[in-house]
Amino acid sequence: MIECKDYGIRFGEFKLSDISFHIPAEAYCCLMGKTGCGKTTILESICGLRSMNRGDILIDGVNVTKLKPSQREIGFVPQDGALFSTMSVQEHLEFALKIRKWSKERIASQVQELAELLGITHLLKRKPYGLSGGEKQRVVLGRALTFRPKVLCLDEPLSALDDQTKEEMYHLFGVIRKETGVTALHISHSFEEVSKLADIVLFIKDGKIIRFLPDEFSKLEELIRSDGKPV
Repeated sequence: MIECKDYGIRFGEFKLSDISFHIPAEAYCCLMGKTGCGKTTILESICGLRSMNRGDILIDGVNVTKLKPSQREIGFVPQDGALFSTMSVQEHLEFALKIRKWSKERIASQVQELAELLGITHLLKRKPYGLSGGEKQRVVLGRALTFRPKVLCLDEPLSALDDQTKEEMYHLFGVIRKETGVTALHISHSFEEVSKLADIVLFIKDGKIIRFLPDEFSKLEELIRSDGKPV
């Protein structure tokens, strides 16, 4: 569960205030809105990567507003992936577990289990160079999920992928939800993406949150068309 209460942030001329929303446990929520409306700012604040001026962030009922990113136990998939060129796929999956001082046996078991779930077992000894866009995205997802977070935050994870790879990723996200029970917050600019993935859509318009459930997605599509393509 993710809860944002009376969220407010200001830097330079940008300002958001009085933002509140609730995402139930195990739900898949997409966050939409025009460029510059604050999508990534909100996502980074939830992860602890950006400081808020006011309000509270709760994860499973626990107030994490003042906790460091590493203490929030949130998996984060940045827009650019940010894979390290010198590290193998296996080392990427092991990274967060070594920081948390898991035993070698437990790390090996978790990495193998996650690699099988993501279909990247054959890539474990490879480095990022030469991997396809879809393969890289699976590795980035694996790194974010390896320590079994309750919440997964994704910043436009499919924006650079071709249509066929996107279809594969839609299926993979479904598998991940079923197997892990993670609560997801996914920034998107695509109505196709949200229609295939989301239980809830939060649309930022004029500094306010508009909430849509699946039976209201036709209204969401109309809003996207009238408001201009959110990117």
